[in-house]
Amino acid sequence: MRIKICGITKPDQGKAIAQMGATALGFMCVPQSPRYISPEQIRLIVDHLPVHPLTGALIDRVGVFANATLVEICQVVAIANLNAVQLHGSESPEFCQQLRAALPEIEILKALRVRSSETLAEANAYTDSIDALLLDAYHPKLLGGTGKTLDWSSLQNFRPNCSWLLAGGLTPSNVREALNQVFPDGIDLSSGVEHLPGDKDLAKVAQLFEQLKLHHVAKLQSLTSSP
Repeated sequence: MRIKICGITKPDQGKAIAQMGATALGFMCVPQSPRYISPEQIRLIVDHLPVHPLTGALIDRVGVFANATLVEICQVVAIANLNAVQLHGSESPEFCQQLRAALPEIEILKALRVRSSETLAEANAYTDSIDALLLDAYHPKLLGGTGKTLDWSSLQNFRPNCSWLLAGGLTPSNVREALNQVFPDGIDLSSGVEHLPGDKDLAKVAQLFEQLKLHHVAKLQSLTSSP
């Protein structure tokens, strides 16, 4: 399972979270965000990240944008040495296709802020032009990091034609409950493992990985005990 911790702003925290086993770090490239970090600051973090402790793979470096232009995204990707872009605004499928053409080697994730079942129906329009979806909770003013959870029961049958990540109010305390109800390919946490916006709580991050380990063990036990 992919484990993405978003809203990284501090080099020591980024390195520590990578060492704990995160598969992706997210960096807010939206100037209005309280977790905003400049491309140059991102580069200082990503250039010193360790490989994943189990797989030996490079950790994914995801820039989060909202309604930025193609030129702006391409510039930040180059300066910050990112290998993935997350679109968290009102970007259209056509824009995603244009971004794919401009950055063919970069992974593209499209975030959908789920307000109703109609939002989930929109997902299929994107799957041909992106690599993964991310479902976040809807907030009328904030794009993410709100601490609000999704209605997990509404996602039990969500099966898009691409991989997807669950976001929205996940914490070490509720992640197992969420994963018992829905079956994403990955999870994304930000405010659920923070002291303050952009300042991660490493003790909470460690608790998250412990809960994920317990969930994995319980899942294996259920599989081996079933007839």
